[in-house]
Amino acid sequence: MKRFVVWLVFAAAVASSAPRLGAFCGFYISKADTKLFNKASQVVLVRDGDRTVMTMVNDYKGDLKEFAVVIPVPTFLRREQIHVGDKKYVDHLDAYSAPRLVEYYDPNPCRETMLERLPMAAAASPAPRAQDTAGRARSLGVTIDAQYTVGEYDILILSAQQSAGLETWLRENGYKIPAGASSVLASYLRQNMRFFVAKVNLAEQSKLGFSNLRPLQVAYESPKFMLPIRLGTVNADGAQELFVYALTRKGRVETTNYRTVKLPSDMELPVYLKEQGEFAKFYKAMFARQAEQEGPRPVFLEYAWDMKWCDPCAANPLSNEELRQLGVFWSEGAAPPDVFLTRLHVRYDKANFPEDLVFQETADRANFQGRYVLRHPFLGADTCPAATGYMRSVADRREQEARRLASLTGWDLAEIRKKNGLGVGPVPQPAAWWERLWKR
Repeated sequence: MKRFVVWLVFAAAVASSAPRLGAFCGFYISKADTKLFNKASQVVLVRDGDRTVMTMVNDYKGDLKEFAVVIPVPTFLRREQIHVGDKKYVDHLDAYSAPRLVEYYDPNPCRETMLERLPMAAAASPAPRAQDTAGRARSLGVTIDAQYTVGEYDILILSAQQSAGLETWLRENGYKIPAGASSVLASYLRQNMRFFVAKVNLAEQSKLGFSNLRPLQVAYESPKFMLPIRLGTVNADGAQELFVYALTRKGRVETTNYRTVKLPSDMELPVYLKEQGEFAKFYKAMFARQAEQEGPRPVFLEYAWDMKWCDPCAANPLSNEELRQLGVFWSEGAAPPDVFLTRLHVRYDKANFPEDLVFQETADRANFQGRYVLRHPFLGADTCPAATGYMRSVADRREQEARRLASLTGWDLAEIRKKNGLGVGPVPQPAAWWERLWKR
């Protein structure tokens, strides 16, 4: 094929007789009746020109006995194009770009000062003999083009003539295909796609000393910048959360076939969100309400920033080596590479996201981050004429914060008002005129 388009990721899992789970780009396949569940996934896309490095992290739960990821690809992949990564680099990228709180402290109205605090970070079954497997595969119109071992992954590169043969081969090898997968499989076969099966060998995983499934990384060339998600809804249990971290040279990344929307940011909210540990609760409620109010198919922008600096950083910047491990192939040398980070968050389901995500890199380098301000009132005992007016303004500000929080989340305004009144000190009364007369 002349087109080098990687349509990632087709994965699946089986939960007894009725599969109930999903993944960011597909569904999982698992031998045995394991109960897996996937609600949120992370993808790092490093992109420059036609070159892409994709790192896929999937959050799964359950008694995993064996796991496989099936990825449709349009061309043959060499072993050197497949790598097993380390999730700690994705975790660092996530912390670095996470929506955050920033705190300010009102100055003493009798002595103008202001302080800013740093933000808060928000045993495998025996495998059949290879010769027997290949022979049976050929009889079903399935060809095993290559076999690799990469870390704890046993990888097969497959091609097939028809979906029925591929489905039969998967079933005969102990895999169960969820209802609704055949039509999607057939659509990729009609495009002459190959498939690679990255099967996890838990015995090898244990031998290597890893308790969790490590990210799978794939490097490829394609003029198209996209990420398939529609396979993730085949047997998904409700809406799926997807976080995309795009690392590019020029500027911000946005979707072309869905609306890219900035989340509400840079607004003052009640201090109790931190004091009572409700920031996470707020953010989830706010995101859910925005997803509902924005109508169908929004993709939300949570962060966009040149990685050479931040103001301030929610976590320490990534080093050149960490960026290289994530696939930034232009990061050689001592100087920080020119990398622009875009963080996108999408909640998708079958009804509202019928197409795969298609991206474009823009020249827009404007900074943006999910940033929420907590402004602490001055509660000292100093008195002066300005203090009375100041404390009245604090009461007005708290009412505005309460109404804003209710609007963002849909929470009960009366309950917010009650919580938002905690910690407010008495309004200082100005000294009598004669007390000020001889005060030293």
